[in-house]
Parts: sequence; C-alpha cells; structure tokens
Amino acid sequence: MTDLVVKSIPSLAGSGIPFAYAVKAGPWIFLTGHEAFDFVTGSDEVVAGPPGYPMFGLPRFRREGDFILQRMRSILRELSSDLPHGVRLDQYYPSAAPVDPYHLARRAAFGDYIPPSTSVIMQRCFNAGMSISSSLMAVVPSLDYTIEKFFPSDVTSPASSGFVPAIRCNDFIFVAGQMATHDHGLDPRAHVADYARWGGTEIRKQTEFLIEHKLKPALKAAGSALEHSIKAQVYIEKTEDFPDFLDVWQRHFVDIPCALTVVPTRSFGSVGGIIEINLLALRNGATRTKQVVEADVPAMAAFGPCIRAGELLFPSGLMAIGRDGYAAGSSVSSGLDGLAHAGFAQAATVLDYAEAICAAAGASMRNIVRAQYFTTAVTQFPGIAGAWAARYGATPHPFWCIETPSPMPAPGAALIADFWIYAP
Repeated sequence: MTDLVVKSIPSLAGSGIPFAYAVKAGPWIFLTGHEAFDFVTGSDEVVAGPPGYPMFGLPRFRREGDFILQRMRSILRELSSDLPHGVRLDQYYPSAAPVDPYHLARRAAFGDYIPPSTSVIMQRCFNAGMSISSSLMAVVPSLDYTIEKFFPSDVTSPASSGFVPAIRCNDFIFVAGQMATHDHGLDPRAHVADYARWGGTEIRKQTEFLIEHKLKPALKAAGSALEHSIKAQVYIEKTEDFPDFLDVWQRHFVDIPCALTVVPTRSFGSVGGIIEINLLALRNGATRTKQVVEADVPAMAAFGPCIRAGELLFPSGLMAIGRDGYAAGSSVSSGLDGLAHAGFAQAATVLDYAEAICAAAGASMRNIVRAQYFTTAVTQFPGIAGAWAARYGATPHPFWCIETPSPMPAPGAALIADFWIYAP
C-alpha cells in the first residue's frame, strides 16, 4: 500500500475511458489534462455562452480559463491544498489568441503568486473545441513544504505572465520555462546577426544561452546547480534542430545525467524564439539523492536517462523505437489509421519500456501520477487508451494528450510519452 489518492471518473465524457483528473502522492498533488469541458458529460455549456448570444459576458477564452482554474481550486481544496500552493504550471494552446485572456483568469485566480509556468503553442488541444489545456502540480502545505520564491536579476518572466521564475519547495527546485530573451526580444548573444551568412546556428546559440544565462543563474539563486538537475522538458520549433540541440545539451550534461523530454512545438511567446526549457532539480545538500536508473530500453527510444529523486521517478520522454531502429507497427500502421493502429502499437511498446524502467527502480506503473502524450494526431489517442486498458484494465489514467506539429524525430513515430511515477 502507498499513500496514493486518486480522484477519477470511470468514463470520460461517456467514452468508457477511466480518467484520473487528480492524483495525490505523498505531499504532491498532480492535476493533469484539464480543459474547459465537463469530465462526465463532455459538455462545454458553461463556457460556450448563451446559445442565442454567445458573446454575452466575458470573452470565450476568459471563460475557459476561469472554468479550468475554478475547478482546479475546488479539487485542491478537497485534497487539503489550494492554488497558492502550486509549484508548477504547464499550458498548451492552439494559437496565441487565448493566452492574454487566460493570463487575466490566472491572475484573478492565483493573485500575487503564480507558480513557475511554461506556455507553448501546439497544433491543437485534446478537445477540438478548446483553446486552453492546463496541468498543475501542487503541494499539501506544511512547515516542511513551504514555497520559497526566487527572482534572479537575469531570469525574469514577461510582465504579461507574472510567474515566479524559480521556487524551492523542500528538496526540489522548479525553474519556469525559459527562452533566450531579455525585456525587448531575443538576447543578441543568442542570435545569429542578421547580416551574417554564417557565424553559428540559431538553435545552438539559443540552447547555449539558455543553459549558461538562464538555467545556471536560476538554479544558483535557488540554492542549486546544474549538476543537481533531474528532469528537463524542452520544446523546439523545428524537428530538424533536435540533433544540434542535443549536441549542445550533452556537452553540458554528459557527466551529470538529467532526464530529458524533447517535443516538437508550433510556436512560442517570443518572436524569434525557437526553443523553451523548463527544469526540475534538487537543492544543494538535499536529503534525497539523484540516481540514474539503468533499464533494458533501446538507445534510440529516449534522448536521455531515467532519474530517480527520492519518491519520484522521471523517465526521459519515450518513443516506440525498437532495437532495429524503426517505430513499432510502422509497417502496417499507415494502412490501419481507422484503428488508431500507430497509437496502440506504439503506446504498447512505450508501456513495455516504462515497465522495464519501473522494474529496475523497484516501482510500479500503477503508481503513475502524470502521463503526457505528445502525438502527431489526437485521433491516435483511442489506440493509446486501448493499450493502457489492455495492460491495466480499469485503472484510472492520469493522461494529457496534445497534438504537436509534424514530423516527430523518427519516421513513423506517432507519439512521445512523458511519465512521472511515484516510487515511495
């Protein structure tokens, strides 16, 4: 038995898919995959507005933001927490239009403290009618889990966003999504001069700048250092830039392994920005230790290692690439798209890899607290859900499915899975 509390419904929008909309694991609370529709009925009636006058009242995007955050607050209170005890926010949008209305909703809900946040533009949300998809990690308040806020002079947040750039909570440091910018656009140090035909590449310069001038200062201010990094999520506009990014990243992290998820992304909040990175680390002198978990997973299935830090297990983002270098099921998936064959075959393979990691760490996938699926088409999700049900039956699924722009890094790859697992 573990101190895991799951809040779920047995049938998301009547679909038969069991959905875990909140998971409490020890002191941590995960609210994953929240969009502004009713989980039981699938209805967006509350945010749609009056049928004869849908523009009456607040703008549609503001209503979406208010709905999501009010529901999050209600769930957190049921679990003895509240929005002021949030430690991390992730938001995805299909365009830039919802961002400012959502920020107004967020300021109204959170007040003076907005947790470290990452916001990027993807292809679409899970529900085709939605424009905001949000997830929150929070903590149950106690003297041992107070939130300390840090505002390094060179690591700021946009005035319109207002989130705290870095916080410390117990042993953990949370660094918000960072871009290679200053107050008025891209930092010149992270940009190839407009007049230059050569002199570096944009992705390499922005990656190097982010590590040296954003991540390192943020960690130092919060009482940590790069070698204590345990999990990074990286969003990159062009899939063809992945190899250059990884080359720069590995030069910094080759001797200090960090779990890594890299995701194709449509766009960002800053014009000219092509990469955004958020980071989770342990503080200097942490009681928890950082451990690399060795498992029998094909080398091409992930861009980084699996890291355990105390009670939390962080695999790198997983793709269903086999030992032969090909995506699982790719020889027949394109002809069976009506079965979401790629989603099923690749999710089943990814779950095999995740199970191998759990076995090596002495953990269980039944203690998963957050499952993010970045997929080339949301219509692959029935296959993903089928693979989950075949493996875990009616176990509630704490999932979040977001459609990314194509292509994925490997031909035929349909998804990248990012799992967080509770391993007490």
